Amino acid sequence: MQPNESIVVINAGSSSIKFSLYSGAALELTFRGKIENLYSGVTHFAAEDAQENSIGDRRWPDAPLDHAAAMAYLLEFADSHLDGHTVVAVGHRIVHGGVHYSGPQRLDAGVLAKLEQLIPLAPLHLPHNLAPVRAMMALTPDLPQVGCFDTAFHVGQPAEAQSFALPERITAQGVRRYGFHGLSYEYIAASLPQADAALAQARVVAAHLGNGASMCAIDAGRSVASTMGFTAVDGLPMGTRCGALDPGVVLYLIEELGMSVAAVQKMLYQESGLLGVSGIASDMRTLEQSSDPRARAAIDLMVYRIGRELGSLTAALGGLDALVFSGGIGENSASLRAAVCADAAWLGVQLDGVANAASGHGLRRISSASSRVAVWVVPANEELMIAQHTKDLLEPA
Repeated sequence: MQPNESIVVINAGSSSIKFSLYSGAALELTFRGKIENLYSGVTHFAAEDAQENSIGDRRWPDAPLDHAAAMAYLLEFADSHLDGHTVVAVGHRIVHGGVHYSGPQRLDAGVLAKLEQLIPLAPLHLPHNLAPVRAMMALTPDLPQVGCFDTAFHVGQPAEAQSFALPERITAQGVRRYGFHGLSYEYIAASLPQADAALAQARVVAAHLGNGASMCAIDAGRSVASTMGFTAVDGLPMGTRCGALDPGVVLYLIEELGMSVAAVQKMLYQESGLLGVSGIASDMRTLEQSSDPRARAAIDLMVYRIGRELGSLTAALGGLDALVFSGGIGENSASLRAAVCADAAWLGVQLDGVANAASGHGLRRISSASSRVAVWVVPANEELMIAQHTKDLLEPA
């Protein structure tokens, strides 16, 4: 890429679009922002430059925007703030790529049709990921678009790590463990060797802890097991998602308590996790500041489940060389990291309390020099990973 060429990265949800723009061969961040309250309320656009200075702020009080209108405004904004730069491609975060897409993919009508067939596997995410793609195809049909999939990093896991013990006829319908947060884990796997070359061949458990939370076992840079499975509601308790659940509970809710499928889905995805246990909030910061014992119970449950999954993933790896925290909670909650590491002392984890408590935003080691397992904090940067994938697809080696 030339210095005046830029890539736009899009991460679209049901009611918001996060965007960022990277420029030049080094993919330097130019600006980023978010468009919130799509479809309802007052749509709000906000953008800031790489130094976090506001460069754009607009609201639509009369009629909320949809994905297509939001993308049209984003393109208009970009055109007026590029200062001689040219957008050469758009990279999209797409939650599900099924078993066929094990890497970034140039998006066209044919690929889009195949991805639409996967919507039943991720009905709460995939339609919203694809909406901006359609909008961009209509607005700028000649502009290359690249899909980067949250499942792709896990496609190469061993067969036994991907399988449920279900009849083959069900497995053949695509009911298997896919794993998610793959872009975050791929970024972690690429970043660790830059800090310590020995970690390129290490056995690593990475914990992406945020409103969505999961963990992944990484052996020499490759995913071998993950806590999320068929859907992104599996595994750890999250902000509002329940995590791992006995399937018999779902049957009980429907058959004995008379809940509808829609009601069960809403409860598992939107009313459970930290919010459900605490009855207070889904935000870890709020819970850590609360004196309510229910807040403590929610935090303790999450710490316990992380510890359980850490043991399981270590077994999948046959040992552990490094533990990584990432995501909003993983990067910012020193107390949660300390609790998890205290429970992991049996693995040889020894935290450096001063390093753990120190404020910082970059990649950093927080374990003691004598710790048998290195503990790191790696700030999540899925957007840069998407930009890199998009650049590589446009400029093959």
